[in-house]
Amino acid sequence: MNEPEEISDADHEQLIERVAAIDVGKEFGKVCVRLPDPARPGRRISRVWDTAATTNAVLVLACRLIELGVEKVTVESTSDYWRIWFYLLESQGLDVQLVNARDVKNVPGRPKTDKLDAVWLAKLTEKGLLRPSFVPPAPIRTLRDYTRMRTDFVREATRHWQRLEKLLEDALIKVSAVACKLDTLSTRDMIEALIRGERDPEVLADLARGRMRGRRAALVEALTGQFDDHHAELARMLLDQIDALGRQIDTLTTRIEAVIAAIPAAGTTEGTPHDPDHGHTTSPAELAAIERLDEIPGISRLGAQIILAEVGLDMTRFPTAAHLTSWAKLTPRTIQSGATHRAGKTGKGNPYLKGLLGEAAAAAAKTDTFLGERYRRIVKRRGKLKALVAVARSILVIVWHLLADPTKRFQDLGADYHTTRIDKGRKIHNLVRQLQALGQTVTLQTGGLTTQDGGVTPNL
Repeated sequence: MNEPEEISDADHEQLIERVAAIDVGKEFGKVCVRLPDPARPGRRISRVWDTAATTNAVLVLACRLIELGVEKVTVESTSDYWRIWFYLLESQGLDVQLVNARDVKNVPGRPKTDKLDAVWLAKLTEKGLLRPSFVPPAPIRTLRDYTRMRTDFVREATRHWQRLEKLLEDALIKVSAVACKLDTLSTRDMIEALIRGERDPEVLADLARGRMRGRRAALVEALTGQFDDHHAELARMLLDQIDALGRQIDTLTTRIEAVIAAIPAAGTTEGTPHDPDHGHTTSPAELAAIERLDEIPGISRLGAQIILAEVGLDMTRFPTAAHLTSWAKLTPRTIQSGATHRAGKTGKGNPYLKGLLGEAAAAAAKTDTFLGERYRRIVKRRGKLKALVAVARSILVIVWHLLADPTKRFQDLGADYHTTRIDKGRKIHNLVRQLQALGQTVTLQTGGLTTQDGGVTPNL
């Protein structure tokens, strides 16, 4: 018989004597407290009541829970209604954990009421059967609000550009086929001239700048269309929306820089020693997290800001890099049943973090770095999507190591990392077996390989 495998309990898996759970709603929450029964030693009692979802009511609840000696409070993550309960109870010093509603579903066959849900949630809490969700501290939550709003505005501006392109196509203006993008200075000048009433394609093509001047003939053809007054009115509205979003994005970027600067471990720091390898004047121990993440291929400074806002700076919340990648849903589930093993889906995860890592992986795949070579090795046998997920996971592993140790710096392993570590003996053995499988008799010689029919393959 095989030796039994020992699996240690997680930190949250422990029996707790005094707990509370809240089944939250928009207007009120059902609160359940589980305490030892003073009349019956060894038994427990549950107390359930309603509490309004308002600031004053929740603060009164916090005082009551403190008086009862509650050690842990569980809040179910229902929509955004959980925020008032989590934030206020946490501010009063209570140990609050947020749990995924999927993990706390009631047992099938039992009645479904708010009261029974609250009691069930409390029972799971006291037995340590719940996995707490990651909720960053207040400064990181503030940063997250700004970065997510900026991301939303950037996406909305992109939608407006797409609407403008559709409008130009309706007016038979094909300038996007020549200029590739509509947000260039040359294209913007042409659209503004169209809005002002200019319809002569020769005059519009003369507004081209830089390299666009070399495409004048193609521009004249593309700008010949049926752009009328109603197209001009709609184009003006779209451009005004794009300009307004651009100003708001700039404001958010400025505010994000200020918030990051207020966080000592994330903001820019000043140092004196010179680092010849990276060209920085800041020592590794003093270099800010935002700058160390910026050194990763595919990660820009704006991308590093989003990463910090989504995962925070405290990597003790994720004991290992595998915990972080699993939380981000970049690790496919392994499903085993008997002798059958198969890989499950990665899951949805954090859309802002996964979106950023996907863009970073696509950018890193085009570089002559270790991450770029990793993509090229995987894409041959697994396809583009799985290769991008693998590179995104590798980037997040690098992020975990950089944030877990503030003194670490990113060092690229190089595109030749795998080729320089090939086991030559094993490689030769595999090649010889392949030739023998084709019916050849192989004799190894220094500097070459000779087969029975005289063919030579030099420099194996």
